[in-house]
Amino acid sequence: MERINRLYLVRHGQVKGYETTPICGHTDVDLTETGVLQLDGVAERLRLVEPGAIFSSDLKRAVKGARQIARYHNVPVHSLPELREMYFGDWEGRSLGEVITNYPEELEKRKKDPSQYACPGGGESIAGLSERIMPAFEGICAREAGKDIIIVAHGGVNRVILSHALGLDLSLVFNVQQDYGCLNIVDYFPDSVMVKLING
Repeated sequence: MERINRLYLVRHGQVKGYETTPICGHTDVDLTETGVLQLDGVAERLRLVEPGAIFSSDLKRAVKGARQIARYHNVPVHSLPELREMYFGDWEGRSLGEVITNYPEELEKRKKDPSQYACPGGGESIAGLSERIMPAFEGICAREAGKDIIIVAHGGVNRVILSHALGLDLSLVFNVQQDYGCLNIVDYFPDSVMVKLING
């Protein structure tokens, strides 16, 4: 069966302040030297791939990764706000430890309904994130039909795309690990999807 798209889905590299497990969301944090090296490694792995285009979120941690990969490819590079990480409301910029200490009741609510829970202060739910990401992602696939695609995005964004590819309920989205600088590969066919690599 002829493949419609092959997706190379990358998570950005390690971010500054990673030691505290930061909740970055829409906060525009930069990469560490290690984060840059991680994406150099991904760029080398993808050197012989022939993408039709490269896409990223418009946050600099993803944009930088896309530019690193693009050094080996003479193709358009697009930054889309629709591919941003989930917005965490009042939790934006806080460490995981701070959230555990200051929001224990909210964390219980999140545990009970992981796909619908939204952080206080106007945060997005996983379901809301999916509603933002998937139309943009499907538009990319349609526009690049018949071509390979590289997307550099975020842990939450990647988990949603992979959950859809795997047919997982969004309540299980955090069962899919996404390390800094990881690579995922997904093939899309007219009537099926084949996930070839996760968190590689």
